[in-house]
Amino acid sequence: MPDPVFEVRAVTFRYHQVTALQDLSLAIAPGKRVALLGANGSGKSTLLRILDGLIFPETGSVQFCGESLSEEHLQDAGFARQFRRRVGLVFQNPDIQIFSPTVFDEVAFGPLQLQWPKEKVRTEVEQMLEAMKIAHLKDRSPHHLSTGEKKRVTLASVLVLDPEVLLLDEPTAALDPRSASQMIDFLISLRGGAKTVVATTHDLDILEDVADYCFVIQAGRMVAQGVPAEVLRETSLLEQTNLVHAHRHLHPSGEVHSHPHLHSHKH
Repeated sequence: MPDPVFEVRAVTFRYHQVTALQDLSLAIAPGKRVALLGANGSGKSTLLRILDGLIFPETGSVQFCGESLSEEHLQDAGFARQFRRRVGLVFQNPDIQIFSPTVFDEVAFGPLQLQWPKEKVRTEVEQMLEAMKIAHLKDRSPHHLSTGEKKRVTLASVLVLDPEVLLLDEPTAALDPRSASQMIDFLISLRGGAKTVVATTHDLDILEDVADYCFVIQAGRMVAQGVPAEVLRETSLLEQTNLVHAHRHLHPSGEVHSHPHLHSHKH
């Protein structure tokens, strides 16, 4: 087995007095598409930010490709530069990620920070805009686009750097059905590629399409893991973690009882 891209060991993280992650451990192998599955507030987005080195655990440790992913290590300019080059995060809300006056400028920002030659920046950005089907928006302000278009812009701004690892926070959240379908198609297109993709979700409908393996998180703890088909068969687990509802039925006799159904939450 290859060494893991990420290895999380007994991590605990708190926001003030509220525990977001509790003694959580996992390993993510290279080239895998992994889903962090859990209801809203389960801690999966916090874990994604820890994997991106934006926040750091109170206790426990995180390693990236065998090296410590700590606040102290990220203060080393050489390590930080390589890590940011190799790992890209796309936030759930694109509005907190975009800041440039035009779509072209937004996608070009990262390459310019890495001091790519200007001609390479122009070529790579234009190719990425074409690949994401947003070339016609290149002179538009990203702040005035639809949510689906904004998500494509933020994804393009990360993918243009060709990261080895892609971290996605609820990639289909707040998208209309067409935009969500296009996003899923894009994620499916990454199957078999060299990139490691880690995506948070509570949407069971897309799980088998976007992930090879999943970790189920509840109240900051790891409660299950496995391939999507196995996890989806565990109806009691999905009810317990608030990922499906138990529907109640009234029978002609007047008796009421519950049947669990695999209907995913739609928030």
